[in-house]
Amino acid sequence: MSEAVREAKQKGRPEFRNIGITDITSKYRMPPSAIVSILHRVSGAGMFLALPFLLYLFQQSLLSESSFVYFAGIVSHPLAKLILLGLSWAYLHHFTAGIRHLFMDNHLALDKDAAQSTARWVLVISLALTALVGLKLFGVF
Repeated sequence: MSEAVREAKQKGRPEFRNIGITDITSKYRMPPSAIVSILHRVSGAGMFLALPFLLYLFQQSLLSESSFVYFAGIVSHPLAKLILLGLSWAYLHHFTAGIRHLFMDNHLALDKDAAQSTARWVLVISLALTALVGLKLFGVF
């Protein structure tokens, strides 16, 4: 051990090391705007990756009436409904976060308090709309 390191330990100075992902996820509390930003990217990537599969299913369902009935039966399965609910959340979150970004592009709500407030509204509105879609999807109304 070098002399400088021994001196630092003897004086009680903190030792700095590289931080890992567990330090970031467990010790650091992200503000709502950071959460919305990360979820905006995740939802966009999820929709982008699911798009070819969804377009293929749409094309196959339009081939004939029997193929439509077949795919309607698949969509009535609870697991398929959960996947559709997840894609609905991705779309609704991406849409509401995109509207927030449009306001910010026009120099509205740029200060810290307003940005955090609009981020909370994005989370609340997207989750409320997803809950409504889920209620409709699972046949509550």
